[in-house]
Amino acid sequence: MTAAMQTAKLKQQAHDLVDRLPETATWDDLMREIYEHQAIERGIADAEAGRVKDTKEIRAKYGLPE
Repeated sequence: MTAAMQTAKLKQQAHDLVDRLPETATWDDLMREIYEHQAIERGIADAEAGRVKDTKEIRAKYGLPE
């Protein structure tokens, strides 16, 4: 995908996100939606690239119950 195509896709996603917000949305609401979207996209990319750890492994590392 070219840089121009990536930019166009990003802009369309941003427009879609703003359109889904309620009329009473604040800047904080918008920033939270952007952050959540970005975190999900990064998580998906990590999972697809195999950069994940098993929940049991993490819980054991930090001494948390299963």
